[in-house]
Amino acid sequence: MQNDFDLENMRQQMNTLKNKLDQQEIVNDRLVRRSMRNEVNTITRRYYIIMAIGLFMIPYGYWCFVKLCGLSLSFWIVTSIFMLVCVGATFYTNRKISDPNLMNHDLVEARKKVASAKKFEANWLFFGIPAVVLWLGWFLYEVYQLHGGALGNGLFWGGCIGGIIGAICGLSINFRTQRQYQEIIDQIEDITSDN
Repeated sequence: MQNDFDLENMRQQMNTLKNKLDQQEIVNDRLVRRSMRNEVNTITRRYYIIMAIGLFMIPYGYWCFVKLCGLSLSFWIVTSIFMLVCVGATFYTNRKISDPNLMNHDLVEARKKVASAKKFEANWLFFGIPAVVLWLGWFLYEVYQLHGGALGNGLFWGGCIGGIIGAICGLSINFRTQRQYQEIIDQIEDITSDN
């Protein structure tokens, strides 16, 4: 009789422990999903800022390059097209991850979307870096022609220094975003591997 009572008591304790573990797992799942959602929100916020800057650069570029510096209108047109392509690519990437319910439903599908956005952004460098190098070369050529072949003017050296600072900032943003994407993917894999 005592053995039956002890056995029943142990079953109740096991059930209580199992319920607590289930509740803890639910809480952990919610915390991890919230963390992933915050990471995605940080990335999308960054994308919105980049798109706003890209669109702002079109009228600002006309004022700065054509009116203020005297560069050619064709240079500004190509710069504006490049800005629109950058904004379009950023918008395309942002649409992959900007669903507010991305982390609330199927995590396997969320992982596919995040991995796709990560891959697109990594591949974007294969277009972006050569395009920026060509653009910067054209900019320096325009300045060189404008000032009669003199390399000592402030616009030329300002363009060189601005290009270096821009490259450092752009690569830093890209590496940070890639790291955040990888953290999200790793967290999703941790959750889905447990199930």
